Amino acid sequence: MKYLLAVTPHEDALHVLRASFSGDVTVIPCRTRAEALAQATGRALDMVMIDLGLLLEGREPSRRVLHEAVWEVKRRVPSAEIIVLADADAVRHAVDAVQAGAGSYLPYPLLEEEVRLVAQKLHESALVRSELDYLRDRHWAGDGVDLAHTNSPRMREVFDKVRLVAGTRSTVLLTGETGTGKSLIARLIHNHSNRRTRRFISVHCGAIPDTLIESELFGHEKGAFTGAVRKKPGKFEIAEGGTIFLDEIGTVSQSAQIKLLGVLQDRAYQRVGGEAVLRADVRVIAATNEDLAALCAQGRFRRDLYYRLNVFPVDVPPLRERKEDLLLLAELFVRRYNAQMVKDIRSIHPEVIDAFMGYDWPGNVRELENLIERACILESGTVLTPDSFPAEFFGPGGGGRLATVDTTLPLAEARRRSVDVFERAYLERALAQCGGSVQRTAALAGVTTRQLHKLMTRHGLRKEDYKLHG
Repeated sequence: MKYLLAVTPHEDALHVLRASFSGDVTVIPCRTRAEALAQATGRALDMVMIDLGLLLEGREPSRRVLHEAVWEVKRRVPSAEIIVLADADAVRHAVDAVQAGAGSYLPYPLLEEEVRLVAQKLHESALVRSELDYLRDRHWAGDGVDLAHTNSPRMREVFDKVRLVAGTRSTVLLTGETGTGKSLIARLIHNHSNRRTRRFISVHCGAIPDTLIESELFGHEKGAFTGAVRKKPGKFEIAEGGTIFLDEIGTVSQSAQIKLLGVLQDRAYQRVGGEAVLRADVRVIAATNEDLAALCAQGRFRRDLYYRLNVFPVDVPPLRERKEDLLLLAELFVRRYNAQMVKDIRSIHPEVIDAFMGYDWPGNVRELENLIERACILESGTVLTPDSFPAEFFGPGGGGRLATVDTTLPLAEARRRSVDVFERAYLERALAQCGGSVQRTAALAGVTTRQLHKLMTRHGLRKEDYKLHG
């Protein structure tokens, strides 16, 4: 049995949706957003067909707002395909919603044949994605299975490129902000190459002084400079037959750049202070968080070296542009630290998830992992709660979404949203404090149980979700 949540205020549309499917699909009608939130909570849904106006809640249909709205639905019903229902004059906004993550859209008035066709196409696409994910997971080995599992179209492109280039000897240039996982992707390339049984040597070029970088990379002979009391092999020599990963390549000195160019062009180099020519059978993977083309224009990086490194570029997107993977990554890190710390953390509190989704993650995946590690150390229960995260990551009072101010909104709308965020955060904290007891929570909040029920329905809260805190 499949379940379709139909969220629309139009009775004729609900009638068409009921008539469009046979007995193997149960249509759950909802006429308001609050009703839809209540119906979606704790239920396994296959499809959500939602009216564009109810999706937006009166907000302006900008692409940013549509992205937030679509992913709010996805967060609550991650297993469901989303179909946006829109009037003919709002179809362009429905298309923007599809680009933001919805599966498809349907224009009013609904037609049974179109409804069935769109639903069937989405079902077929889901099957294809499932098969591709299965094949992708079988391809990656070891830690790569967790790393390569993604819901982000941009990250799928990255892993597709990695799979194509891994079996070659081509030089790879990984670009992207600090903390996006470039070093993990470099190791993934090595682990799936024909050099996997040989060494993978990682060099953080930015951490080595200019006076030592050549010696570190290419080695030196005894007496080559003050302090060179014996012959020392360099990283290229140690990595012979394997892979060398040059992180922060944009920081290396001009003289080291010349030697690197020689290695890439002629597959040969000399130790510092030496005359013997050494052959280099090494796969080079470089990474940078800087714009190397801009550094070339400034004269800080050799253009010929840039061209040699940029044989196969792979751009790794920042976490804020792949928020589809936030929960996947967070759950991966929770499992990892559960094992390391002998914990039994089974889930992440909805308030924390909301906060994650509202944050820009300047430190990217590394920042997320560090936050999860800290929270796992502090958490004594089975749920990662807001109390285990730094208060400064949250809004007023240490709860609610991460503090953000959207100046693209009118003041009245921004104020209304802030009040909603605070109200929900207050209710979640109160419910957690009272162990999910409606009577105790109502007394704590100074409202009647009837008022509390209405507020909980409005914000999609269930008392059962807070029993663990009692």
